[in-house]
Amino acid sequence: GAMRHLPYFCRGEVVKGFGRGSKELGIPTANFSEQVVESFPSDIPTGIYYGWACVGNGDVHKMVLSIGWNPFYKNIKKSVETHIIHTFKEDFYGEILSIVITGYIRPEKNFDSLDALISAIQEDIEEAKRQLDLPEHLKLKEDNFFHLPEGKIVNKH
Repeated sequence: GAMRHLPYFCRGEVVKGFGRGSKELGIPTANFSEQVVESFPSDIPTGIYYGWACVGNGDVHKMVLSIGWNPFYKNIKKSVETHIIHTFKEDFYGEILSIVITGYIRPEKNFDSLDALISAIQEDIEEAKRQLDLPEHLKLKEDNFFHLPEGKIVNKH
């Protein structure tokens, strides 16, 4: 089911999420607005995905993405959270995040503890790094989708 929607191209503004990614997990995530989340195909399976991400007109980095209800946190609204595998010096709320989802790692599941959740995410990150080095995924890193037209840049740094 997941694969027929991929690669999935998506772009939207980064909004403030629940504020737990960085604080509780040590794994900062960028959240899309509800409108962007609602634009995802309704039948795209929830779970953990990987692909490429670019903030504004910056460099393209590897990323891991979760689509779902976050059973560990018992959310009521579906969310799409992107963890970019790169250290940013500052927050980028309000910037445009462009992503290409290229592959699926696993379904969403609940965890008994925060530690179990964190180690699963670390494994997802390692898996994403491995997969994204494969030629069929690597080629999407260079996709023209990531080159925003000059006029579209918000908050030029």
